[in-house]
Amino acid sequence: MLTRRLRLPYTVGLVLAGMGLYFTHVYIKWHLSRDLIFFVFLPPLVFEAALFINWREFRKDLPVIGLLVSVGVALTAAATALGMHVGLDWDWGSAVIFGVLIAATDPVSVIATFKGAKVPARLRLLIEAESLLNDGTAAVAFVAVLGVLAGAHPGPLAIAWSLIVTIAGGLLVGSAVAAALMLLAGRTPDYLVEITFTTLAAYGSFFIAEYYHVSGVLAALAAGLVVGNFRTSSLITSAGRHALGPFWEYVAFVVNSLIFLLLGAQEAQQHFKVLWAPAALAVILVTLGRAIAIYPLCAVFSRTPRKVELRYQHVLFWGGLRGALALALALALPTELPRHDDIVTITFAVVAFSIFVQGLTISPLLRVLGLVERDLRKS
Repeated sequence: MLTRRLRLPYTVGLVLAGMGLYFTHVYIKWHLSRDLIFFVFLPPLVFEAALFINWREFRKDLPVIGLLVSVGVALTAAATALGMHVGLDWDWGSAVIFGVLIAATDPVSVIATFKGAKVPARLRLLIEAESLLNDGTAAVAFVAVLGVLAGAHPGPLAIAWSLIVTIAGGLLVGSAVAAALMLLAGRTPDYLVEITFTTLAAYGSFFIAEYYHVSGVLAALAAGLVVGNFRTSSLITSAGRHALGPFWEYVAFVVNSLIFLLLGAQEAQQHFKVLWAPAALAVILVTLGRAIAIYPLCAVFSRTPRKVELRYQHVLFWGGLRGALALALALALPTELPRHDDIVTITFAVVAFSIFVQGLTISPLLRVLGLVERDLRKS
């Protein structure tokens, strides 16, 4: 309520609240960890975002999104890794693993930031779908780099095959789980049972996919798309159709609130003074890498029906936020990895920059570019 009055993104307000709790010695017993982020927070957030994606428009923009989540992630990771190696004299292993884990934009931060902004439908689709899909690319690259550092030597074909299996497997698992549960939901007149089946679809698809080492995020995404298509089906009761949207919006609101409160509490515990120069360089490199990924790749479609407006490219560039996903990967790094502590602290610094600098300036940028509806400006 306070952030609305102050016209601040509520994610920024929650992070500040979490920091305030820590500094006033009101400690939160939960701590952000990879398992908490991946297995508790991510499934409902990804599912809820996919639930409201327009499938037809999503399919039309798949070539653009596909290029950004593949080549775009690789370009960002390469630029960041090269800069950390040359600028800070990091060993290649540490530089590359940091470049990979920080390359993917975070669906939690992106979706939370753009949820309240009334932007053009295509722009919102591009930025949210990209953040949802590039997790698969980053996860495969992350595992491949860790394997190399551990002594494995996968070739390009093995990495490419792993990427295909991860993406296709995740989409297949999510679609199959959601379709089966929705068919079961059609056999009950109780809307509470129907809502329960959608919850099982969100978490079940994610858990099964991760168990078989394919992308849980893509599985939850596919499940959300399937359930979203079932929303207008006669298989679901009228009460179920009306309850589905508000229920998932509330779940996403609660989960986002918990994530950013915990994030604020842990940001307050970081010692950035020791690593302020490397952290500043990392922020510059990540931002530069994002620019290298967005503008040249969008130019590929400049003479096609899928052309991305320059205004949209600016928002894609500045709205490529980092958050809980990058932290989950950083916290999952083996403690014996060289520069482990530096990587974790610098990742927190990049996330802090995303939340406070990019998060606070994205709405003014949208207004300057004329991408906010008039009724929102007046409110």
